[in-house]
Amino acid sequence: MSETPTATDISSLSFEDALKQLERIVQELEQGNVPLERSIDMYERGSALRKHCDKLLQAAEAKVEKIQLDRDGNASGKTPLDAGEV
Repeated sequence: MSETPTATDISSLSFEDALKQLERIVQELEQGNVPLERSIDMYERGSALRKHCDKLLQAAEAKVEKIQLDRDGNASGKTPLDAGEV
């Protein structure tokens, strides 16, 4: 499957920008006054934006580390966050 300009455009968005666009799409679709063809296009873009946000969140979670504390409550090291702990 080849990447469309829309997918390329979305892949360059930050999480915050993608989420803002997704929120606008949802709001507009919920109003119910969008023509059918435009609704389909918006839904497809929204789906791609959601996937992009999910991908960015997963990447961020992979970078998160939990801090290990010693008996006195001082930071003594770090370990990767287990995916099951999120």
